[in-house]
Amino acid sequence: MRYPDGSEARLGDRPQIFGGECGRIVASVDTDEYSEEFPKRDWAYLREGIMVETDQGALVHLDGAHSENVTRL
Repeated sequence: MRYPDGSEARLGDRPQIFGGECGRIVASVDTDEYSEEFPKRDWAYLREGIMVETDQGALVHLDGAHSENVTRL
């Protein structure tokens, strides 16, 4: 997945998503990067996109269709 500026979303980035919610990218199916807490075997079935763990503890999956709603902090 790419940010609106064209740069690629990567593991560990801190994006702002829908409604101003902030978090950390914990898995990127697109770049084949997965944190220890969120291993590939659990998330590769998604086929594309990123998983964001919000600062409030929610997990949000975003794919390319949602890239306009994601801003890198």
